[in-house]
Amino acid sequence: MMDNKKNSLFDTVKSVGAAFIGVQSDKKRRQDFTHGKFSHFIIAGIIGVITFITLLIVVVYMVIPTA
Repeated sequence: MMDNKKNSLFDTVKSVGAAFIGVQSDKKRRQDFTHGKFSHFIIAGIIGVITFITLLIVVVYMVIPTA
């Protein structure tokens, strides 16, 4: 039985991170849909994508030698 508490910011970030790498459990996904706030997931997802792209750019610049 699921509790009726709202998702915290940390819960939202963990859920978005797990979804990014594809390890989100069905139980947690259901809890997110019933207790999570849609706008929080959108904002966390956008921040996650920006962070991921920034990290990729940094890694590429570190690996490719500059002239």
